[in-house]
Amino acid sequence: MITGGAGYIGSHTVRYFSEVNEEVIVVDNLQSGHRKSVDVKHFYELDLREKEALNNVFKRHSIEAVIHFAANSLVGESMDKPYDYYHNNVYGMMCLLDVMKKHKVGKMVFSSTAAIYGEPTSIPILEGEDTTPTNPYGETKLAMEKMMKWFDQGYGVKYVSLRYFNAAGAHESGEIGEDHKPETHLIPLVLEVPLGKRETISIFGDDYPTEDGTCIRDYIHVMDIASAHYAALEYLRKGHSSDAFNLGNGMGYSVKEVIDVARNITEHSLPVEMKARRLGDPAILIASSEKAQTKLDWKPRFPTLEKIMLDAWNWHRTHPKGY
Repeated sequence: MITGGAGYIGSHTVRYFSEVNEEVIVVDNLQSGHRKSVDVKHFYELDLREKEALNNVFKRHSIEAVIHFAANSLVGESMDKPYDYYHNNVYGMMCLLDVMKKHKVGKMVFSSTAAIYGEPTSIPILEGEDTTPTNPYGETKLAMEKMMKWFDQGYGVKYVSLRYFNAAGAHESGEIGEDHKPETHLIPLVLEVPLGKRETISIFGDDYPTEDGTCIRDYIHVMDIASAHYAALEYLRKGHSSDAFNLGNGMGYSVKEVIDVARNITEHSLPVEMKARRLGDPAILIASSEKAQTKLDWKPRFPTLEKIMLDAWNWHRTHPKGY
């Protein structure tokens, strides 16, 4: 079962699992997901907090494992609506784990986030870094991780938590991709300029302690994230104990570098507008994925920013209005 399977990362994971011949059931309330993004035999439009409906899905199918994406995930929105984030993310997880326990489903791969680290004290970020989130979104994801830990201890539900950085790109076919409303991610926002949706791209601060003065982030291809969920499931199938892994490229790209690569690929001048720094933007966020590469036998197949941008552009160019 893939919850939130009609979302951006969820739909790409559904596609990847289908490509490796796994039988997939998708559950999504379509609050921010897109029904057109998944082609599966069994799709259930329901909210995880509708426990009876969720219970019926588990009754109907013999479910081996759950890949859990369903959650609200906007940092800024979480600051304005903490109740919504705790209710959907934390209570939703509680309902899901309770139904899993009832049906003796003992494996979960969880979509976590780098936001649980808050302001990191060292770069690259290791899994042992202090977890002190700076927003309700990060706090809810951390609470969900801790809930899994206690469900493992109390009921033997094994889990892998995947903490990832900036998901980007799209499936190589260009059939599915990133479609958020509102859009908050840098790469699709940059691509809105050559699409004629905006006149300029904003850079928030060019006085950071980095080579070109702009923030550096770790971008990871969405299909590499999808393959990591499969590697994590295989890890649990082999009987390994619960664990958490960072997912990233281990390479950082600055905002200016992202814009330069977009200029090359789209052949558009991409005018820039300089703005003041945003509150709470760390200068550099780069992950160490060494643990995932060693223990999960996973590594990014599409590590270059050029490939990530090319696949993203292929999707946005052919789907200017999204789904």
